[in-house]
Amino acid sequence: MAVAPAEFAATSRFADAAGLRLHYHEAGPAGEPGGPPVVMLHGGGPGASAWSNFGRNLPVFADRFRTLLVDQPGFGRSAKPPVTGHYFTFAAEALAGLLDQLGIDRVQLVGNSLGGGTGVRFALRFPERAGRLVLMGPGGLSLNVFAPDPTEGVKRLMEFAAPPGPSREKMAAFLRTLVFDQRLVTDELVDERYAAASDPEALAAMASMGASFYDPARAEEGLLWREAHRLRQPVLLIWGREDRVNPLDGALVALKLIRRAQLHVFGGCGHWAQMEKFDEFNQLAIGFLEGGSR
Repeated sequence: MAVAPAEFAATSRFADAAGLRLHYHEAGPAGEPGGPPVVMLHGGGPGASAWSNFGRNLPVFADRFRTLLVDQPGFGRSAKPPVTGHYFTFAAEALAGLLDQLGIDRVQLVGNSLGGGTGVRFALRFPERAGRLVLMGPGGLSLNVFAPDPTEGVKRLMEFAAPPGPSREKMAAFLRTLVFDQRLVTDELVDERYAAASDPEALAAMASMGASFYDPARAEEGLLWREAHRLRQPVLLIWGREDRVNPLDGALVALKLIRRAQLHVFGGCGHWAQMEKFDEFNQLAIGFLEGGSR
């Protein structure tokens, strides 16, 4: 595994929450921050972690908010137990446990892909604890109206661990579906994500998570678009026009159903708006979240 940068070590934390050992990063302004803390939840591709998705964004958000980047269960340095029930619910309850442990009553949420789904489930399950939501190509809330299922990105994700097993080439193929600008898929990124994802414990966690989405007894918990009308929080949907994992047409139903929703679309952008449109994303998301403290 690559040596973590100094910023990683300086912000790295662990906590025991809801029976799980969770890893997270925390940083914030020197003075007393205004408004509720911000929790950032990463996507669910192989080798993903809070730092891989949001490490660059952390210092920008930490200038304005107490900011936590959370490794969801099964990812990064968090525990990797078998998933109990549906993953979105499992991860949302783990987040609630972490907040309890940290003495935090209410948060605003930024979620990418799988993290967007966890954020929505958290807001539905604990509405009094969730403020504004920024959701980038969120899983579960996205319903493809025109694009085929499974999408290109989801196919590549499913192929990663399929027989004959993981490979660096499969990882590179998956990562290329996440971005419009292919230059972002560097050899270093492929190697880092492949090392994290090919660990047997990580592979078992990915399999358990995936199975929770197809369990007939729990599958409906993942269809968050069916419950979107219950969200009362202000929601900013952010999409890349060239998203090949959760395509843009997946935003239409959520935009229709969520009472206080708005949609921002970045052209020349895939599934990682926080990376591909770094400055614009930071400005847009921070401006929206700061509206929650006025």
